[in-house]
Amino acid sequence: MAEADLTKACLMYFVVPLWIAAGFADWLCHRASHIERNAGARESLLHLLLLGESSIPVLAALFLEINAGVLALALTALVLHQITAMVDVEYATTVRVVSPNEQHVHGFLEVIPLMAMVLVVILHWPQFLSLFGLGPERADFSINLKDPPLPLPYLVAVLAAIFLLDIAPYLEELWRCLRASRPRLRAT
Repeated sequence: MAEADLTKACLMYFVVPLWIAAGFADWLCHRASHIERNAGARESLLHLLLLGESSIPVLAALFLEINAGVLALALTALVLHQITAMVDVEYATTVRVVSPNEQHVHGFLEVIPLMAMVLVVILHWPQFLSLFGLGPERADFSINLKDPPLPLPYLVAVLAAIFLLDIAPYLEELWRCLRASRPRLRAT
């Protein structure tokens, strides 16, 4: 197996599933800490923002040819995700106990996107260099579908896992937080 194929396989079949699992583990930690009774909807909305910030480059990488434009988008999303994660933890630690288990999960959720970005950069090194005016290639900012596309069974499995293990649980978390805040709103 060529190094590029091995790197791509590692990204697709190890990093992506681990990232999805870490997101679900974080939701389980929030559920165990009864986020709806302490941090509430504000923190839950931060979690949905984090999910959105990571979903945009993931969807781009799944469906688009990776070039300087997609890399720039992914790098920007990575920085925004890290800033939002810092805001999230700063807020959470002022209103609830963030358990050691949750702290370890947060470590994964900070490192895995960076690991994914590094692997994508390795696979598309000339376009990464072109972002800085270096290397033999010109920066390509065009939007083109992957050719060939990723295998349909892989796309279906990943998108289903993201929906079932990340999107649906975090929407449930927000619903739980909003529902728990209703009695407090009536009391004021």
